[in-house]
Amino acid sequence: MYDYFMKKMIYQKFILGVNDKDNLLQALQRGLGGVIFFTKDIQNEDQFKNLVLGIKNKALIPPFLSIDQEGGRVERTENIRPKRLSARYAFEKGEKFLKEQAEEISSELNNWGLNLNFAPCVDVNTNPDNPIIGERAFANNPYDVIKGEEIFIEASRKNCIIPCVKHFPGHGDADKDSHLTLPKIDLSLEEMEKVHIKPFKEAIKNDIEMIMVAHLHCTCFDKEENLPTSLSANAVGYLRNTLGYRGVVITDDMVMKGVQDFGSLEACIMAIKAGVDMFIFRNSDEDTIKLIEDLLLAVEKDDELKTKIIESNERILKLKKRYGIL
Repeated sequence: MYDYFMKKMIYQKFILGVNDKDNLLQALQRGLGGVIFFTKDIQNEDQFKNLVLGIKNKALIPPFLSIDQEGGRVERTENIRPKRLSARYAFEKGEKFLKEQAEEISSELNNWGLNLNFAPCVDVNTNPDNPIIGERAFANNPYDVIKGEEIFIEASRKNCIIPCVKHFPGHGDADKDSHLTLPKIDLSLEEMEKVHIKPFKEAIKNDIEMIMVAHLHCTCFDKEENLPTSLSANAVGYLRNTLGYRGVVITDDMVMKGVQDFGSLEACIMAIKAGVDMFIFRNSDEDTIKLIEDLLLAVEKDDELKTKIIESNERILKLKKRYGIL
């Protein structure tokens, strides 16, 4: 009986893509926490609404139904509608324009049956050669980023879409793409707090529902070890203990090269022990299902892991209840 409940709690920790519908169905029936949709999954409005509804109907526990819909460069609905402006260009057109665009985005997501948006991107783009953030950031200073995030978060909440700020502790100074490698941010904690962490601190004051942790090596948290912040007890501990965050912490996609060198199972175990609540895996293939089942075996021998999973489950379910998903 205990294993049955623990299995549901472990599956709740994962958000998977829909590339393998048989495996996805199996995971949904075991208590999968959520599903993420990409451009390839969205061909037209009716097809997309039916896909979302079908997933809802098959799930043992009502799932997060999620997407990366920042606007512009990161927008998954280009087969349905023309792309909007990226965050920087929308912000430059004025707060009124940004508010209207953010409300359009969240209203559409709600209409399609979704409940979670991995946005806004609150990185402060201080490195002009940054290959991954650039125009996705509202600005290159924390004060304008904070204005932008407040507008986007309010619009999301107004339309019953859970906002998720990303990519903690700040991807803006990176000179490499974490999809391809593990970028290194070699700034002091004082510098990080002064600029890059500031928007996350303000979001926490605003009771932000979810924070996405990046696959970055920040030397201010892990000087000696080449460790991604997504797996770092120091980085996630800072988020929990210093900033006092009590909401859901989720990783960036776990198939990204910035974290894959650790191996999926070991990476998940490290992240859970660090204080991470949920993982994104863009695939729902057999390897991903095996990973979740292997994690269940690992939990049976590790009381610390067990305790962390129970604590995370409480945070996940609390958020789902807050938005009427449960």
